[in-house]
Amino acid sequence: ELTYGVDFPMTAPVHVVGAAAHPFFKWAAAETGEPVRWNFNKYLVGRDGRIITWMPSMLKPTDRKAREAIEAALAAPAA
Repeated sequence: ELTYGVDFPMTAPVHVVGAAAHPFFKWAAAETGEPVRWNFNKYLVGRDGRIITWMPSMLKPTDRKAREAIEAALAAPAA
């Protein structure tokens, strides 16, 4: 919220790895075949509810790779 000036609701802190991991992060790890490596991993979820790609926590949401992935997902026709 402070870094990017967003005003939409944020989630409460949750576990992202291990037995106590939140169900979303367990699903994301299973869906991508990659364990969550750190807080603030980014997941781009398509219109069909499946993960298109994920990005590491160190990648800023404003970086070119993130913007291009989002733009491509928005440009893709709905199934």
